[in-house]
Amino acid sequence: MGKNINWSTFLAPYQQAVDELKVKLRGMRKQYEIEVKHSPIELVTGRVKPISSILDKANRKGIPISEIENMIQDIGGVRIVCQFVDDIYTIVELLRARHDFEIIEEKDYLKHKKSSGYRSYHVVVRYPVATIKGEKFVLIEIQIRTLAMNFWAINEHSLNYKYSGEIPVDIQKRLQRAAEAAFQLDEEMAKIKDEVQEAQWIFHQHKSNTHKKGGR
Repeated sequence: MGKNINWSTFLAPYQQAVDELKVKLRGMRKQYEIEVKHSPIELVTGRVKPISSILDKANRKGIPISEIENMIQDIGGVRIVCQFVDDIYTIVELLRARHDFEIIEEKDYLKHKKSSGYRSYHVVVRYPVATIKGEKFVLIEIQIRTLAMNFWAINEHSLNYKYSGEIPVDIQKRLQRAAEAAFQLDEEMAKIKDEVQEAQWIFHQHKSNTHKKGGR
């Protein structure tokens, strides 16, 4: 499987889509900063799945090679990390309001967490990429989560890789407890959200004024 695909050609539009989305989303973050408002976007990262991971997923799910681009939604992925849980839903609304891609699916793993304890919000978009052969649409998965959720998910992903998806039961239980602790952290931080944002605004103003004085 995979021998009939020119992977460089196949993956190029996904990389282009990921790169463009990162620029656009970071631009949104910058707009909030310019207007001296709290930005719901803290960090934006992105990646294209390695070929081996694409083939492993296709084999695991019984997806024929001819259907990979239609049935695997996360070949290209963008991750938006934010400070507070409320920010996640703000970002979802911002994505829904855009006209440069089409949202085809949403998965709310905040209200319906996975059994592992995983929490996040996934938005799958159909993104147009301009190529030398014309416009091509690719599926890109946008994951939105808090810093605490992201910390947990990165570690859970590493353990899944180490144990080939068969994490020992005792470690699974610890992960579930850690997921609940991360959720409790998010809930506690939500209670002092206004205080945190005000403190960040004061710091931003101080840094901006210091920069202006230094530039004279």
